[in-house]
Amino acid sequence: MSELSVNHLLGIKYLNQKDIELIFETADHFKEVINRPIKKVPSLRDITIANLFFENSTRTKLSFELAEKRLSADVINFSSGQSSVKKGETLIDTVNNILSMKV
Repeated sequence: MSELSVNHLLGIKYLNQKDIELIFETADHFKEVINRPIKKVPSLRDITIANLFFENSTRTKLSFELAEKRLSADVINFSSGQSSVKKGETLIDTVNNILSMKV
């Protein structure tokens, strides 16, 4: 599969025609995947992803987690309201603790 000409997809300003075609081709592929009985692909198998949420957003949390699981990733969710951040731990310390767990 081809790769985008940009490192980060934060908008479409720097995409070329080939990038846009690749995005649509990939979307078509995943449309087929979500219509299968088993809705998973092995892209992120053996990878653990930590989602860090500092504000409540059910739709964002669920959409990220669902996408990660459909790519076969293991997922852990972090909520600042239920962590040591509530006791004063800094964001840097929190991230370093999570990184030390090799996620």
